[in-house]
Amino acid sequence: MKEGQKSIYFITGETRKAVESSPFVERLRKKGLEVLFMVDPIDEYAVQQLKEYDGHKLVSVTKEGLQLDETDDEKKSREEKKAMFEGLCKTMKDVLGEGVEKVVVSDRLVDSPCVLVTGEYGWSANMERIMRAQALRDSSMSTYMASKKTLEINPDNAIVGELRRRAEADAGDKTVRDLVHLLFETAQLTSGFTLEEPSTFSNRIHRMIKLGLSLDEDGAGDDADLPPLEEGAAAGGEDASRMEEVD
Repeated sequence: MKEGQKSIYFITGETRKAVESSPFVERLRKKGLEVLFMVDPIDEYAVQQLKEYDGHKLVSVTKEGLQLDETDDEKKSREEKKAMFEGLCKTMKDVLGEGVEKVVVSDRLVDSPCVLVTGEYGWSANMERIMRAQALRDSSMSTYMASKKTLEINPDNAIVGELRRRAEADAGDKTVRDLVHLLFETAQLTSGFTLEEPSTFSNRIHRMIKLGLSLDEDGAGDDADLPPLEEGAAAGGEDASRMEEVD
């Protein structure tokens, strides 16, 4: 471990590739901290019993309670960002409802816009996946062991920054609401969870692709429940298309 590292940080997942690219390890890697990759199913059961090793506490980076050493300037900056994004956190919680327990500003992200973390004493996303695969699983255990999820947002991410600006302008904007759902669903995937309604997620992605390609939205069909194109975005797309025309 890096000199001065007090805890043994670990992350569990299905494959090494999945955990290596996980948003959960962004901040720790930036700080030069070591993270154990645990990709065998038995690891989930082992860490429930092995709470510490050689005087160092084992800490899951995918759960609440992760505390990293900060300078006074970092603490001050984090508190300022927390206050700045308080309104967006409330708006996102209102949109997602029971889907998340709360929405907070994250201090574990560097590049990713958001991530879903689980309770310190409940199952991780990977453990939920393992238990779902058990043919003879105890459904009653799943009820109380499945953790309530917290959505952590990255105040330094450009997407989140623009979403805050739009939400402050109009918290009820359908585009804002749809983007909140899309961010939540992508966070589920990158955090190791399974989507409850993959077809809805795919419809949102297709909607964004149509927006990017400036396709005519008449007769949207399955996309009818999603917000209409903003006039500015549509006009911009047409101008871009004209500029791309070649003789």
